[in-house]
Amino acid sequence: MKLYEFQGKALFREAGIPVPKGAVVTASDREGLFAPSAVKAQVLSGGRGKAGGVVLADTPDDAAKAADAILSMELKGEPVKALLVEEKANIVAEYYLAVTFDGEARTPLFMASASGGMDIESVAEHSPEKILKLPVDPLWGLTDYKIRAMADFLGYEDRKEFDGFVRKVWKLFREKDAVLVEINPLVVTDKGLLALDAKVEIDDDARPRRKQLFEAMLSEQRSLAGAEAEADHGTITYVPLEGDIGLISDGAGTGMLTLDLIRDMGGEAADFCEMGGLTSPEVMYDAMKEVFSGKPGIKSLLVVLIGGFNRMDEMAEGIVRYLREHPVSIPLVVRLCGTMEEEGKTIMKEAGLPVYDDLRTAVADAVRFAAGGE
Repeated sequence: MKLYEFQGKALFREAGIPVPKGAVVTASDREGLFAPSAVKAQVLSGGRGKAGGVVLADTPDDAAKAADAILSMELKGEPVKALLVEEKANIVAEYYLAVTFDGEARTPLFMASASGGMDIESVAEHSPEKILKLPVDPLWGLTDYKIRAMADFLGYEDRKEFDGFVRKVWKLFREKDAVLVEINPLVVTDKGLLALDAKVEIDDDARPRRKQLFEAMLSEQRSLAGAEAEADHGTITYVPLEGDIGLISDGAGTGMLTLDLIRDMGGEAADFCEMGGLTSPEVMYDAMKEVFSGKPGIKSLLVVLIGGFNRMDEMAEGIVRYLREHPVSIPLVVRLCGTMEEEGKTIMKEAGLPVYDDLRTAVADAVRFAAGGE
């Protein structure tokens, strides 16, 4: 799950990582506007600076004009719903600092560069020698000598301050199950190091362990973006097909098996939609939205769920909420089994929705309903 900058900085403050003082501003609530300040669009996509989404304001009138202009923007197709207004920093130097995962080595990876504030992808392509990459052994953790290596590479002389700063970033990365903590730029001011930006992404698979964090972050995002906030939308795989039976599964293997069964029983699927393993009520809701918007005119919807790590009560919650908000007239066939199965079935039955135990029976009924059978 990607976080807005203001959300990432809230986690930074909690971790003791210095950030500028600031306030979140929306079109309906501009109490936090002040000057001199930096007025920054809050979007989940990158490249906002180049697109005019960051404006320095010297006076209150400048801040108001900047707010009007930025709140009317769309950045990479994402409407700007909120701003982060922050104190200007007295910048002496700019660095880049991040910790993420090295997919090939399968270890955490620190990256540091003295080319902070720039397009780091361009720096990596054209001047790779300007970026230091240090893998972190999960067993040993972040060692002293690697922190010293980063300080030496950046030329930062206050080793004690740098050590404390980097260790806080590392602790945040681990304790929040992050897959990315990026600060660009990390600035040097007359008062020391300051995280001028925050890009944080939490591992979607950590939701069961970090349920309270996910719920808090998603609630904030929805309060800003309303129905446009698509929680974990990136975990959903949707492929339109030629048939008339909508299909949702909570895993690719289950989905492929169900596709074969639909065809064996004389039907054709309208789509292949799977939710990417570990999921939630929000993702279940989004999958149903994807299927109904992606292929209008489907004649039945087949939802096939196997609860290993996934909880069937949460899947049922997502289904019931979607149907409560978007009543549909086509037959719904839901087969669920596994973790919290009985609780899930109870939720479905209380909502007046049928639920199946047997996969072949569920597929047969979905095919029959699509063909006009009762």
